[in-house]
Amino acid sequence: MSAPARRPEAQLDAATFREAMSWLPTAVSVVTTTDGHGRRWGFTAGSVVSVSLDPPLLLVGVDNGSSCLDAMTGSHEFAVNVLGERHRDLAALFAQHGADRFDGTGTHAFGSWPGSQDGPPLLAGANAAYRCTTVESVPAGDHHLVIGRLTGLVTHEQAEPPLVWYRRAFVTTGEPQQ
Repeated sequence: MSAPARRPEAQLDAATFREAMSWLPTAVSVVTTTDGHGRRWGFTAGSVVSVSLDPPLLLVGVDNGSSCLDAMTGSHEFAVNVLGERHRDLAALFAQHGADRFDGTGTHAFGSWPGSQDGPPLLAGANAAYRCTTVESVPAGDHHLVIGRLTGLVTHEQAEPPLVWYRRAFVTTGEPQQ
């Protein structure tokens, strides 16, 4: 018996790929870091995934055109702040190009990690926050994939329904998870 004939795969253009991916719901996070001068940087991310349990690794996708790219690829650590439904405005602010993302955040306070005076900004009230030490940054197409080892975790017992990016809009899933 011979192997089935393989047809050449068609290349998808960027617009078609973007449309196809809009059907894949993703959790929304604000990824934060600081640069060598202590300046805070952050952006809204939908491309955050676990990579490994042992050791515990996370991957964050950063657009090559992001104003945060140099800070993320040059920093020794970052945080992933998982957003709930009340963070919709914050997600929109941190998704804007050219905005001072830490100015005018209103009730969304960023602070330090428990027991630490330094490190990446921690969003008070995030459903969960993961502090990571940067392990590697890998160029991949129009993004860099930043891989970090989990070094800290903050969760909230009464998490809100998660904020999700779906069909190019911020939506929530409904019931909070206990």
